Amino acid sequence: MNFTPPARAVSWVLHPFLQPLYLVSLLLTCTVFAGYSVRMRLYLTGVVLLYTMIIPALALGVLRWSGRLSDFRLDNRSERIIPLLIGAVCYFLCALTLGKIESAAFLRKLMLAAACCELMCLFVSLRWKISLHLTGMGALTAMLVVMNFIGVGNLFGPMCAVVAASGLLASARLYLGCHNGMQVFVGYCGGFAVATFAVLFLG
Repeated sequence: MNFTPPARAVSWVLHPFLQPLYLVSLLLTCTVFAGYSVRMRLYLTGVVLLYTMIIPALALGVLRWSGRLSDFRLDNRSERIIPLLIGAVCYFLCALTLGKIESAAFLRKLMLAAACCELMCLFVSLRWKISLHLTGMGALTAMLVVMNFIGVGNLFGPMCAVVAASGLLASARLYLGCHNGMQVFVGYCGGFAVATFAVLFLG
């Protein structure tokens, strides 16, 4: 049986570009942040979308148009450096913007954690190929674990769902031949460790 189409679908649905949107949506509906006004929630969502999806997507488009990228999947390790640097800068800018809102301090921490994960992937990619998809899922898992631990919200159900989705995504990436087992494992564990440290000790 050919599992390529569903494996590709899983890879796109759980793409690192979309993971921040899932996280902020969860934060603004299932945690203490759900008490924000509709206007504030729309503003926070807009800021996150601008810096973590729209600007990076436009930057990738420019890089592709200029011939710096062979495709948007970033499967070529040598082509990842500039996009990862842009991603890290965008996450830092997002954190700075959110830092102007005192009550959004925790969300700022999450953006700093994401920036640190981007930098980790950047430095690793100088020598070795790491799974960006699984790094993002590892970071997302860590953020949900920390939020459960500190009492931001009861996110045990979503946390279990993310862990299960991570396993599904890892299987999809391996099936498609995008990574080997070590690249998937290091990506997930690295994202989890870096995100945990950043959320607990930075900002």
